[in-house]
Amino acid sequence: MGYYIDLKGISIDKYKEILKTTELIPSWKILESDIDKNLDIIKKSNIKNLDELLIALRDKDKVKEFSKQTGLQENYLAVLKRVVNGYRQKPNRIKDFTCVTEDTVIRLEKAGIKNTLKLYDLILTDEKREVLSNKTGINKDEIMKITKLTDLSRIRWVNHTFAYVLLEAGYNTVEKVANADYRELYETVKQLNKERNIYNAHIGMRDMKMVVEAAKDLNFEIEY
Repeated sequence: MGYYIDLKGISIDKYKEILKTTELIPSWKILESDIDKNLDIIKKSNIKNLDELLIALRDKDKVKEFSKQTGLQENYLAVLKRVVNGYRQKPNRIKDFTCVTEDTVIRLEKAGIKNTLKLYDLILTDEKREVLSNKTGINKDEIMKITKLTDLSRIRWVNHTFAYVLLEAGYNTVEKVANADYRELYETVKQLNKERNIYNAHIGMRDMKMVVEAAKDLNFEIEY
């Protein structure tokens, strides 16, 4: 359990099936070719799961070395590494959430908490949230807001703005996003942004489907 997906729990065989059923964006399309063959080559290199794969490809020299050992193209391995690394996306900074008060940001930073990863273990239960509230002087409603923003920030591709959008749309936990009909979520978010003009970027139906699928990969260990 934890903020990120446990990559040790995703075997190479399991990742084959994930790739086969995932709608890949254009820059990832190289991964669609020879999925079984390429991942079997990786598996035969004594790599059992995605955590071990990232270790094997941890820098450019390792990618080059692995390419020579396996015959897999460096470009393929670089894209594969980037896609797998996406499971451990950069956490959102608390100060970037426009709905979080400056006073809350200051109080959290004084406690050494600057991003959602740092905050995660401190907001898992009512008891922990109460401890954090007492320690920082942040009221319980604000604590619950940053709890839900932290939860949503764990979803792949969800930046600080989109976490806020999901919160305001009523899909305010990872579990709610995971259980959503992506088409309904798309329409709800589209209407919300039309009314309030929260973001300028285009978020399409396919993007929303990917977000819902990404949420399904996460645990639901935060207690509400």
